[in-house]
Amino acid sequence: MRTLWFVVARLARDRSALIGLVLIALLVLAALLAPLLATHPDDVFELHPSERLRAPSGAHWLGTDRMGADVYSRLLFGARITILIGLIAVGASLIIGVPIGLVAGHHHGWASDLLMRVSDIFLAVPQVVLAIAIAQTLGPSLPNVILALSVTYWPWFARVVYAETRALQKEVFVESTTALGASPWRLTVLHVLPNIASPIIVRASIGMGFTILTAAALGFLGLGPPPPTPEWGRTIAESREFLPDAWWYAAAPGLAIFLTVMGFNLLGDGLRDVLDPRLRRRVRTGDG
Repeated sequence: MRTLWFVVARLARDRSALIGLVLIALLVLAALLAPLLATHPDDVFELHPSERLRAPSGAHWLGTDRMGADVYSRLLFGARITILIGLIAVGASLIIGVPIGLVAGHHHGWASDLLMRVSDIFLAVPQVVLAIAIAQTLGPSLPNVILALSVTYWPWFARVVYAETRALQKEVFVESTTALGASPWRLTVLHVLPNIASPIIVRASIGMGFTILTAAALGFLGLGPPPPTPEWGRTIAESREFLPDAWWYAAAPGLAIFLTVMGFNLLGDGLRDVLDPRLRRRVRTGDG
């Protein structure tokens, strides 16, 4: 509890991290309270051709889309899709990447080298390109988008955990625990993993922004959840033919994606400064 309070206090003094935390909190609240905040909640599935491409007004705060649906209401429900994709994709990447990194970092030999070479193969291909290829092969759907993002992001967790685990091998507490006869499983789970939690948390925060941005790119290319799912990337793609006259159609989801990704990146940078004392020392001494 004391450690958590220390992290929160340090983040509160970091203006950029605080801005990121506020943006993420607003996103979560918008997603949770979407049915209450939406002015036209039924427009997620209903069509109103007579109201198509109406400019922002008192009746439609962010205007209407090409099918006459309220852009503001669909934007709120789209936040649910965004959070769902980010959480599941990053969570799945953690479940895959962290154990692989721990095993490869703790055990030396051909198995460790094989696991790292597999991760290198995935990292050799640009993540967006690989995600597009997977989503194109499997077809446009929400589960396939999450699968594509999980497959492309787990190597980053594996690499981070592998490097941190290797760095701890020569620490006194690891050597002492090993000398006392602790099993590899106990040493890894109870001693190594808690000491490398900080970089994992930072990578997860930054990963949320990356997966959300990549998911929007897949939606823009028509590889995301199919209509009438209120996905932000697909909404921008649908709005292109109506620019610049119906500017609000693309501006609303575009701004939402920008603020969401910026929020997670700012929070990730703040968490890195707070949780990584080595980085703070380098900043104070002027190194790197």
